[in-house]
Amino acid sequence: MDCYVGIDLGSTTTKAVIVDEHGRIVGRGITNSRSNYDVAARVARTEAFTNARFDMLGRALNNDPALEAELTSNYRLECFLGQLQRLEEHCARDLESDRYHDDRRAMGHALEVIMEGIRRDAEAVYAGNAEARSDFFRDLAGAAFTEHAAEVSRQGGPAFDRLVGLFDRNIIPVENEQETRSFHELLQAAVERSRKPQDGVAEILRRVADADLREVTAVGTGYGRVRLPFPKENIRSEILCHGLGAHLMFPATRTVLDIGGQDTKAIQVDDTGVVTSFQMNDRCAAGCGRYLGYIADEMNIGLHELGPLAMGATRRVKINSTCTVFAGAEFRDRLAAGQAREDIVAGLHRAIILRAMSLLARSGGIRNEFTFTGGVGRNEAAVKALREVAEDNYGDLQINIAADSIYTGAIGAATFALRGAAGRQEAA
Repeated sequence: MDCYVGIDLGSTTTKAVIVDEHGRIVGRGITNSRSNYDVAARVARTEAFTNARFDMLGRALNNDPALEAELTSNYRLECFLGQLQRLEEHCARDLESDRYHDDRRAMGHALEVIMEGIRRDAEAVYAGNAEARSDFFRDLAGAAFTEHAAEVSRQGGPAFDRLVGLFDRNIIPVENEQETRSFHELLQAAVERSRKPQDGVAEILRRVADADLREVTAVGTGYGRVRLPFPKENIRSEILCHGLGAHLMFPATRTVLDIGGQDTKAIQVDDTGVVTSFQMNDRCAAGCGRYLGYIADEMNIGLHELGPLAMGATRRVKINSTCTVFAGAEFRDRLAAGQAREDIVAGLHRAIILRAMSLLARSGGIRNEFTFTGGVGRNEAAVKALREVAEDNYGDLQINIAADSIYTGAIGAATFALRGAAGRQEAA
């Protein structure tokens, strides 16, 4: 199968999308950009091709969706456990350093207990086909490590901060490493975990694993697009890719708002997805996803936990500034004043949306249909604030927010790759 790849190298997440010769999305991949842009692009692309093979597997197993779901869940578990094993190995090597001279034995025992607890929890979660709370190993493993480290400390083990420090020092090398097992090996391990009959499955797996997925061309976009090893003509601006991607997802779209990690884009498009005007924040990451990341770090929780926390607010707190530099200080001041965490975080979400609305006004306002894209689109509190503020200012609107809106830029890039290849063929 001929594949056309789009890679959106964002400041916090890197996304890859594969489309076939008909423009159908057949694969998606996402990873964390925080450790290394080059590695992030490679990992996202690999995940997209893996996802494409699962798309093929799903069609091959169309008479057994339960088996498909179980194999997918088992595969995710195998990948998670593989990364967890590498994390444990890195931590164990770190414990041999001089900084642990006085408590090496206690730290080593605590690490074993924590890792065993994480494995036990992971197997229970994935066995139930539960939806992962995050796409990223760092978030999933970090939340589980913190929970079990706290329990170990409460029971007389090493200090909590010392245990979490061990995780923090070793997570980045793990993020930079690739899975050493092949797709077929991981899928075979997933089959061995399956509780369903496997008659005829082995041949299907072999065909899927051996299928030829040929990358014809790729187009890159995003905050770190200059790091991509693509020729100049295969790089597109974020504005063009998000405008086209939103149009492809929602053809009636006329206004697009993308809140990314480092920037916010307000885009107007015509009925073919061509950008007619746009505005971007041009000074700092204030009011973007990075700001929420700082708040999550200040609270020592995962970024994916902020939205649910804000949804528990009972009153609206007005936030005067969304400056990323002063995020921690402002949050602490609000807490010291006796305001609830939930109310403060809800106010922060609303402040971000209000800032985005000023960009939309400068780009031409909001016209139906209005599409919200980017990673912040997955944050239920941000979506709630957006709907409220948009209705207050523009009345009843059709607001589109897709489950895979974080891939919008990559979808646009992949489509540019397909169109570029078709244009070259016609010219030849």
